[in-house]
Amino acid sequence: MSRGVPIERVEVSVFTIPTDAPEGDGTLRWDKTTMVVVELSAGGQVGLGYTYADQATGTLVRELLADVVCKKDVLAPPARWADMVHAIRNLGRPGIVSMAIAAVDVAIWDCKAKLHGLSLVTLLGAARESVPVYGSGGFTTYSDAQLTAQLGGWVEAGIPRVKMKVGAHPERDLDRVRVARAAIGDADLFVDANGAYTRKQALRFADSFAGEYGVRWFEEPVSSDDLDGLRLLRDRAPAGLDIAAGEYGYDLPYFRRMLAAGAVDVLQADASRCAGITGFLRVAALCQAEELDLSAHCGPSLHVHPCCAVGRLAHLEYFHDHVRIEHMLLEGALAPVEGRLHPDLSRPGHGLSLRRSDAKRYAV
Repeated sequence: MSRGVPIERVEVSVFTIPTDAPEGDGTLRWDKTTMVVVELSAGGQVGLGYTYADQATGTLVRELLADVVCKKDVLAPPARWADMVHAIRNLGRPGIVSMAIAAVDVAIWDCKAKLHGLSLVTLLGAARESVPVYGSGGFTTYSDAQLTAQLGGWVEAGIPRVKMKVGAHPERDLDRVRVARAAIGDADLFVDANGAYTRKQALRFADSFAGEYGVRWFEEPVSSDDLDGLRLLRDRAPAGLDIAAGEYGYDLPYFRRMLAAGAVDVLQADASRCAGITGFLRVAALCQAEELDLSAHCGPSLHVHPCCAVGRLAHLEYFHDHVRIEHMLLEGALAPVEGRLHPDLSRPGHGLSLRRSDAKRYAV
């Protein structure tokens, strides 16, 4: 192992999966999700990585990043990450470029752990045995009956915190939150506006959400680009209502600016966007330095091992769309027990493999 194990081959697959119902949030609607999967071979092992992104992300991996990492040591993920970041200098970091790096980076970490015969969290070094999750969905496209069934179902299944979308129709948001509160009883209720509100709208809703319905978490009350607005909300929101943002971060300077502005109570990061496990761990180090909690955005099966390895952690988003896809296409996808995800330490790497026979019908 000490002499290195060269990466021999990088293969890319793209799958587009229709949603089980129309989905929408405060600023967007969608009816399908695309998953880009990277399988990387080295030393007789295959590492798997993936991201939720456009088909063009897979093209970028095939036409650029595969050649960047091939024949180089899979046992040095930070070095391979740096190679990829260097290679995309003229393409820019935000967007599909960072997501392409993410898929390859996850595959490299998975392969390294497999070559050592270790689970990924054991390789990284565990800080905790499991990760608390919150059920996430409650789309603005849902009827009150759908909202009740989904959120109430999570609580019945033992998840003590749930999140719903708001902002598409502000005139209905308080009624929808009232329906959600009735469905979940005393469980923690989170809301996510996806940046749909103006500052004054968000201030008014913060008081009503927290005061009337006990909402504990207000995600992207205004655009995540409006750092002053987020700081305003953080300073003036009722006690006990956390302001959160960060899911659209692709590189470290983005997160550093958000923390420097004092914009959030909890910082979000998504390993499938912020350049993989290597990028996610660097964001976690920023949170540790600022004594601020980190919350992982979406892709629960992707995040459980790195989440168990970081210092400051609030929870992990158990997002309906990604949960459904991961259980459809990936062997080893996890389900929460008493509101927590536990990494499977008996499986090397992150424990996930592609069920190609199930996935092929969705291939692009």
